[in-house]
Amino acid sequence: MNPYFLDDEERTEVRSYTKSELALLYSPGVKYESAIRMFNRYLHRCYGLMEALLRLGYSPYNRRFTRQQVAVVFDYLGEP
Repeated sequence: MNPYFLDDEERTEVRSYTKSELALLYSPGVKYESAIRMFNRYLHRCYGLMEALLRLGYSPYNRRFTRQQVAVVFDYLGEP
């Protein structure tokens, strides 16, 4: 298995993303502002996700997610 991808099918690369990039991946076709709001809701409503991100150094003020944080988001929310 390639560590940069989740599986061998159609996949989203596990790399550093900005919050807006991730938000738009999870809410394609939605306005930027709405996508960010929806993504923030996903982060807070998905049981255990916020705690896991905080353990990896996430702060709500960060504009970029590390590769490890992105992998955790994909684990909890599924690949976009």
